[in-house]
Amino acid sequence: MHRIVIVGGGAGGLELATRLGNTLGRTGVARITLVDSNLTHVWKPLLHEVAAGSLDAATDELSYVAQAKWNHFDFIYGRMTGLDRRAGIIKLAGWKGTYAPDEVPSTDVAYDTLVMAVGSVCNDFGTPGVRDYCIFLDSRQDAERLRQEMLERRLAAMAKGGSHTLRVAVIGGGATGVELSAELQDTHHKLAHYRDPKRSSQDLDITLVEAGPRLLPALPESIGRSVEKELRNKLGIRVLTGTAVKRAEADGFFDAQGNKIEADMMVWAAGIRAPAFLHELDGLESSHIDQLVVRSTLQTTRDNNIFAFGDCAACPLGDAPGNVPPRAQAAHQQAEWLTRNLRLRLEGKALPDFHYHDHGSLVSLASYNTFGNLLGNRMVEGGLAHFFYASLYRMHQAVLYGRWRTFRLMVGSFIARNTRPLLKLH
Repeated sequence: MHRIVIVGGGAGGLELATRLGNTLGRTGVARITLVDSNLTHVWKPLLHEVAAGSLDAATDELSYVAQAKWNHFDFIYGRMTGLDRRAGIIKLAGWKGTYAPDEVPSTDVAYDTLVMAVGSVCNDFGTPGVRDYCIFLDSRQDAERLRQEMLERRLAAMAKGGSHTLRVAVIGGGATGVELSAELQDTHHKLAHYRDPKRSSQDLDITLVEAGPRLLPALPESIGRSVEKELRNKLGIRVLTGTAVKRAEADGFFDAQGNKIEADMMVWAAGIRAPAFLHELDGLESSHIDQLVVRSTLQTTRDNNIFAFGDCAACPLGDAPGNVPPRAQAAHQQAEWLTRNLRLRLEGKALPDFHYHDHGSLVSLASYNTFGNLLGNRMVEGGLAHFFYASLYRMHQAVLYGRWRTFRLMVGSFIARNTRPLLKLH
């Protein structure tokens, strides 16, 4: 039986494993295996909500083991460390849990077709001090760390009494930085509902820093300007554009002119790169940010048996210059394309080219507003934009759970609003 191994259970990898499991896996045409170093999946575009405490990841996470059982594929818990293309195997690191008495040794997983979907991580561009003093937002663990630190600082402020100001700097004016800044401010306002003003108060001072001339450089300029105006005037967030961070320290960072921006907490959300282990992985071609270079068939340039897609792949746009942008919609389209066309590969037929279709982008400013461009760069905002923004996650859930189960999840979420706090407070 043909062995298809997918490394990475993010949005694209999990969608692909689910789709292939319900087609090639269920009919016995191929054996589908998903490999990931986590046991659960949380949709990455929601991590800023997890970090702010407005979303409880424990209620929205998906178990890989259960998903594999329900959708006719295998799941292996492990972290990929190497590749042997000649032998057709990937290498997984050994590990030892907190309670298990024996260490699980390193192991090999054989494949006939390998699909790399390991996503991306934040790019610190080698900036001194960033790795030591900044929090990243690459995983659920990162988001939980940010949430927990802010919660502890608030509890400490309450214990001390009086008034305190928490200074938070978010570096990176792309979608992640903008949405996180707005979500943190919204959470701060909601927290007042549970706080006793007679005991203590804690103000929140957020500074959003962007090296470029405007926010949201990947979106039309009109949207970037509107979002910046909303952040400044309505949310009270300090926005610094044209400010490149050159060094980070424990109590703030310095810009190119040597000015210091003081902060108690710093979150780095500027730029992405593929995981470092992909760099020239067993001779595969990689880009300057360690993405695997692929052809328009999503096959790596030096091995037709290895595919890569999503943020970890440098895929040409086709007629237009540049590569497919690292967006969730791109990974979704590529997963759908691979589901259709890997069957052609098993039948020995030629693969068509992948063509990316930009359906627009949306940015949510928490409960305040939503902006975006849809239907040929038509700008939308407000309730209509928020509806489309929310539907993106429901579309992802529909692929993983099916439409009927997704509907039940929506109903359950609506009912639970009256039985849970507005925020995760523990």
